[in-house]
Amino acid sequence: MTAIEFNHKLLNLQDNLTFFARSLTANEEEAKDLVQETNIKALTNMEKFEPDTNLKAWTYTIMKNTFINNYRRKVKANTIIDTTEDLYYLNNTKATKFESPESYLSNDQIQRNIKSLDENQRTPFEMHTQGYKYKEIANKLNLSIGTVKSRIFFTRKKLMEKLEDFNN
Repeated sequence: MTAIEFNHKLLNLQDNLTFFARSLTANEEEAKDLVQETNIKALTNMEKFEPDTNLKAWTYTIMKNTFINNYRRKVKANTIIDTTEDLYYLNNTKATKFESPESYLSNDQIQRNIKSLDENQRTPFEMHTQGYKYKEIANKLNLSIGTVKSRIFFTRKKLMEKLEDFNN
C-alpha cells in the first residue's frame, strides 16, 4: 500500500476515530487531542501496517493504547511520593481534630442518653456501634440473631426520639 492510499484511508476513518475518542474521553477537547495523537502515531508507524488487514481496527488499537498510556501517566503524575523519614505527609491528616463546644456538648448528651438505657438494650447497641456483627453479638450474649436485631432497632428508635433536637 502506498503512502497516498494509506493517507486516504486514514482520512476516511476520521469520523469513526472521533466518535471512538469521544466515547473514551467524554470530553470534546481531549477527544480531538486523542484523534490527533492517533493520526500522528499511525502515520509515523505506517510501515508496520500490514496491507490487506483492517486499518480501522489497527487505528482503534492505537487510540485505545494511547488513551490507556495517557491515563496511566496522569495517575502517576498525581501520585505523591513521601520521602520524609517518618512519612510525615502520609501520616499527617488533613482534617483537624478540633471539636466545637456545641459538638462536644451534643456528644456528651448522646452518651448520657445511651448510658441511661436498660442494659438489655444498651449492650447489643454498643457492641453493634463498636463493629461487632449480629452473629457475634448473639453468640456473646447468648441470644438469637432476631432478638439482637430487634433490640438494636428499637434502641436506635428510642434514642432518635430522645434526641429529637439533633434530627433537625
